[in-house]
Amino acid sequence: MSAIQLPKFKNKQLLEQSFVHRSYLNETKKKLSSNERLEFLGDSVISFVVSQYLFNKYPAFDEGVLTNLRSLLVNTKSLAQVAKELNFGSLLLLSKGEEESKGRQNQSLLADSFEAFTGALFLDQGIDVVSDFLSKVLLPKADIYVKNKSFKDPKSLLQEKVQSKKQNSPVYKVILEQGPAHAKIFTVGAFIDNVLTGKGEGKSKQEAEESAAKQALANLKNGVENKPK
Repeated sequence: MSAIQLPKFKNKQLLEQSFVHRSYLNETKKKLSSNERLEFLGDSVISFVVSQYLFNKYPAFDEGVLTNLRSLLVNTKSLAQVAKELNFGSLLLLSKGEEESKGRQNQSLLADSFEAFTGALFLDQGIDVVSDFLSKVLLPKADIYVKNKSFKDPKSLLQEKVQSKKQNSPVYKVILEQGPAHAKIFTVGAFIDNVLTGKGEGKSKQEAEESAAKQALANLKNGVENKPK
């Protein structure tokens, strides 16, 4: 993956902006904008390209399975992994504080940088170049998920497991919200029969719920349950 050549930008400013974290703006005299607007655009562009690819690649899969597959591809963990493989962490422009708190290895910042880079690439060269880029770095993961039959999302798997034991459906509750409005991190608990069975974090409630369900599945497999305090 690291051998993949990044597309060459016509507009170098767009490329630079895609790696500017908002914290850096307070510590530079350059007139720069953060990568947040590009991140917003890139999120939608990635979702579109992934959706189109999955729709064409797997004609036998229904909407639910396609949605689960897309979620596996575009979630924070997946995008951060690709960004890490492309060495995006070394390109980030961060404040000293973010630098000291290991921002270059931060999963959320890495995923954001990948979305911003994709948004910048779309503005610079259009959807075809973006599709070609994603077909090299992200889309092949779909075939791995399908081969391993791991495209069922954790919430669905947990629901099936609970139903097989004749228990009540899992209930997901937000335990904690942290961070500013533009970058909230949610902590969600997965409760089975009022027992806290798994916890997870995410940039959205949905992502946090999936993470909580994944931990709950692991705990149930190992015979561990987290009793609520």
